[in-house]
Amino acid sequence: MLLFDAALIEQHYKMADAIKDVKKTLVAKANGKIQSPERTVLDVEERSASSLYMPCANMESEIASIKIVSIFPDNPQIGLPTTQGIILLTSFSDGQHLAALNASYLTRLRTGAISAVATERYALPNASTLAVIGTGAMAFEQVLGVAEVRDLTEIYLYNRSIEKTANFKEKLEQEGITATIHICESADEATSQALIINCATRSQTAVIRKEAIQKGAHINGVGSYLPEMREIDIDLITKEHQVIVDDFSGVQHEAGEFMAAVAEGKWSWDDVYATLEDTVVNPFLTRQSDITLFKCVGAAYYDLAVAEGVYNKLKSKAQNISLT
Repeated sequence: MLLFDAALIEQHYKMADAIKDVKKTLVAKANGKIQSPERTVLDVEERSASSLYMPCANMESEIASIKIVSIFPDNPQIGLPTTQGIILLTSFSDGQHLAALNASYLTRLRTGAISAVATERYALPNASTLAVIGTGAMAFEQVLGVAEVRDLTEIYLYNRSIEKTANFKEKLEQEGITATIHICESADEATSQALIINCATRSQTAVIRKEAIQKGAHINGVGSYLPEMREIDIDLITKEHQVIVDDFSGVQHEAGEFMAAVAEGKWSWDDVYATLEDTVVNPFLTRQSDITLFKCVGAAYYDLAVAEGVYNKLKSKAQNISLT
């Protein structure tokens, strides 16, 4: 079995690779080649943490995966990352376990790639301003994803911790992001100046408010993934605004603000404009509203997409280990 550590993956597998592989897997899913049972979430309530178990199989390539990812928000206080994960790949032609991959970077990368695919289709073509609400672990690759599909000139950052925001700004500059980067004092200040908005928080109250959004904005909401969480103002979730989702079933069970909008009778699941799968295979699904909202909660086939991509690209470079 091959072992792919984080350093090898990060050095050789980049955002452009992830976007390509996500699109390829979504085409396979549209063709009925993906098996993706509902994931299992185990909550650790006393730590506001959770562990997710996500199986999937691509019957076209005959490769299956399971990802185990833990999200422990207090970990930075003890010198550990918030998000930690591993992906195991198994051959469906002979049952061999092919590879184990560190999944922390891949989880961030595939989420950035997912948002990139949505932004590419639904953000205004000339959108060059980006607001980033929350500068935690998931946010960096979100910026890289948007930068892959739009030429950014201005980036507006907001986090409750000024120190974290300053470090995030420095990291973007070191990565080669050439846009002018501003540190904002509030989420409203950031969102009111941007036509693309990335939000990656665990907030239980809306941090993207209707009153602070420009006409023409596209919103990528990737942080809230439990029913009690809220990132996006429910007043933005309307029939007039196109809603695109990464996985229909997952959003129905996990996207708190959208579940609340349905419960309050303000919106219906029938109002979802498209899934990302629909978007990739149908070029006629385009932006048609003043505001577009993309909601991402993640799904196992996205993890399989990037894990397969790494395996196929880097298998000659990985460490070979024995399970016997």
